[in-house]
Parts: sequence; C-alpha cells; structure tokens
Amino acid sequence: MEKRLVKIGEAAKILGTTPDTLRKWEATGEIVPTRKTKGGTRYYDVAELMNLDSGDYPTIGYARVSSHDQKEDLVRQQAMLEAYCSAKGWRTEIIKDLGSGMNYHKKGLLLLLEKILKKQMKRLVITHKDRLLRFGSELVFTLCELQGIEIVIIHKGDQPTFEEELAQDVLEIITVFSARLYGSRSRKHRKLMSALTEEGDKLFEQVQKK
Repeated sequence: MEKRLVKIGEAAKILGTTPDTLRKWEATGEIVPTRKTKGGTRYYDVAELMNLDSGDYPTIGYARVSSHDQKEDLVRQQAMLEAYCSAKGWRTEIIKDLGSGMNYHKKGLLLLLEKILKKQMKRLVITHKDRLLRFGSELVFTLCELQGIEIVIIHKGDQPTFEEELAQDVLEIITVFSARLYGSRSRKHRKLMSALTEEGDKLFEQVQKK
C-alpha cells in the first residue's frame, strides 16, 4: 500500500505541535521526515505519525510572567525548564505566556489545556506552582492526572502561610482591577487606583514583617 505523505505543516497539526518544533526534533534525531527534497521540503508518513504512542509525546514546559517588565524572568524560566528537561533526557516543547495568573484566556494556557484534553503530552513541567494560575491550578493538575500526564514542579520549597497566600491573591486582584482602569481620565478612577495600590502595599508589608 502506498504511503500517504504530508508536508511539515500538516504533520505538525497531526501531532499537535508547530513546524518549528518538528524541525528542532529533526535536528536532534527524535522525529525525522520520511522524505526530504533537495529544496528542503519535508514529507512525513501519516501512518507513522498516527502510530506514535504516548511515550513519544513531548514533555511540555510552561512559563509565565504577569507583565512586560518581567520578560527577563520569562527568559530565565524558559532556560531553567529547558536545562532541567534536557538533563532528564526529555524531548521538550516550551509554552510561554505573558499575562495575569487570573486570566484564563491566555493563548499559551489555552494551548496547554488543549494538549492536556487531547492527551498530546507526556508530562507538564513548571518552575513554581503559581506560574500556572493564581486560582484553579489544582483543576489543571486533576485534568493531567485523569489523562495520565505526569506533573513536575521544579521548585516546591516551603509552602507559604495562609496570610502570605491571601496577600498575594489580593495583590493579584488589585493588579488586574487596576489594569482595567488604566488610562481612564476619570479623577475618581485615578483616586481609586491609588488607594487600592496603597492598601495592597500595606497588606504585603504587614505580612512580610510577621
């Protein structure tokens, strides 16, 4: 029976990944095209792609920061995830997000959830638990467990106290609320933003002193 071959774009869709990731896996010898023309066009055997079992699915590393001024931290997270997974010998794909941990509509988070629900990943690796979501991370972990997807948190560390978690949650809420009011010319809105930020800083300082 003649093989059905598809180009890299279609192959990426079948595996739930991107053409760039397929090129990376080709370079490491993990998944190579069935045929490659002199011009560099790659063709993959659909039957082989469909027969890849869960053991061949990649490990997904998820990195997130809340704002643009934390981009350096996002780079550090990605580097840490790649180094950790490389040391374990895991084939890895990194998903990055820039947005609040209370935003459930981030592009990267939605892609991660799609991969979990379709069971297109072997394990989820994050640097810290709160990099996933401020609220609702346990639900994501439960979905992973139901799908047989391993969860790895690199830095668990000491669990924060109730007061510390409450302060962090309040600050996150203030940040999101302030962002919605940002740019408003309303004097009332500006005063409200200032008051919220001041009270949030006071709360955080009180918790830190305990």
